[in-house]
Amino acid sequence: MELSVGADLFYLGKGDLALTFPGLIHSCKEVVSEKCSCLTILVSPTFFGSYEDRLRMQRAVNPVIKSTDLHADVLYVLSALEESSAPDNKDASRHQNSFLHVWIQVILSRCIPLMELQPRKDFQDYNLVSEIVTFVATHYRENLSLQQVAKEVGVSRYVLSRIFSNDFHQNFNHYVNSVRLEHATALLTESKEPIKKIMTDCGFKSSVTFNRVFVELYHLTPRQYRQKHQIT
Repeated sequence: MELSVGADLFYLGKGDLALTFPGLIHSCKEVVSEKCSCLTILVSPTFFGSYEDRLRMQRAVNPVIKSTDLHADVLYVLSALEESSAPDNKDASRHQNSFLHVWIQVILSRCIPLMELQPRKDFQDYNLVSEIVTFVATHYRENLSLQQVAKEVGVSRYVLSRIFSNDFHQNFNHYVNSVRLEHATALLTESKEPIKKIMTDCGFKSSVTFNRVFVELYHLTPRQYRQKHQIT
């Protein structure tokens, strides 16, 4: 497969693993004609633990780790995740949910030391879109406004509004709320914190707004979402 991260292109062979850090625009595609498959793991930033700052502020020079360099612990975790992702394996899926946080920490602890990391601004394709994504990801708990973010990234509010329309295909408030909701859903499933505290910790100031945008995206109330997905 080919993996593009920003303006850079990388190749993944059989058994290779790639770590794409949060807030980086990326895509992948198959480059061979024969049948192939891959395991994709998308996790909330709450799983990053002590690696969160590095994953947000830095970037791997090469995000691909060759199969021959993967630690046995990582191979075990990937095998367990692949087995539990089978649609007819409900027991394994419940087991996966119970240990996912630990497994992600295993992957990060074994893979991050193998990577050369540099500050994101050292890359030529560190552009305005990347700067916006990084700023919102860092400050989503705050009371953000279009005017404030525009000032922080050095453009007018009209330019920023156009970027959200053309590049994000959504308006500013919708994007910020989607980032907040990603964190909210993770806390609803992984913690026993009161829903009101989760709401405020994720940057929502109004219960009405929190419930409205939550239902719009997930078609469940926060309480219903917790009842359905909480890890016991």
